[in-house]
Amino acid sequence: MTSEGGRPGRTEYVLFDVDGTLIDAVSNQRRVWGTWAQRYGLDPDEVYRVALRTRPMDTFAQVAADRDAKECLAVLHELEDEDVRSGVYTAFDGASELLCSLPPGAWALVTSNYEHRVRGRFLRTGLQVPDVIVDAAAVEEGKPSPMPYLQAAARLGAEPGDCLVIEDAPSGVRSGLRAGMTVWGVNAPDPVEGVHRHFLSLREAAPYILARMTSPEGTAV
Repeated sequence: MTSEGGRPGRTEYVLFDVDGTLIDAVSNQRRVWGTWAQRYGLDPDEVYRVALRTRPMDTFAQVAADRDAKECLAVLHELEDEDVRSGVYTAFDGASELLCSLPPGAWALVTSNYEHRVRGRFLRTGLQVPDVIVDAAAVEEGKPSPMPYLQAAARLGAEPGDCLVIEDAPSGVRSGLRAGMTVWGVNAPDPVEGVHRHFLSLREAAPYILARMTSPEGTAV
């Protein structure tokens, strides 16, 4: 079978979330939000619990409603940019080999972060950067809206049904499902509700992801 784009044998496109899926940034996020909370005299643990569930502007509305949201966001961006420059990042086991094995033009990154930070983190960890990155600035509605993943598919010239989403978080899983894509979960002890398949780690999922790219007639593996 020849898929759209004229690449014989390729029957899938792969769309990756970044933080928590390819790069382990939990400690970085906790540190950034902790520093932000201290700037405003707030409880770092409580702020981080809220930040894990919501977008930044929604977090500010809950934990710092009396503060100017634009100022809060500017401070957060300053701290995140500094963390990209000086923080310690680790790619999940198997990420580098997996990305290097994927056909060019067959995969993308879909992130709630910003592209310049993603590129900085990938440079720090030695991960390969794809041609397509859909970031927070690229869409009006972020995850769990389907728009980020739908835009990535469109930019790759792919139909949603031909896309495999690799995610770790509930909002990202919902985004991929609402886009009409196959969604696999990684890097969690328990499956996120709705995933079509669950793996304890990215390393465990890697051979199955690669098999989806080459299996004849799009056979599910």
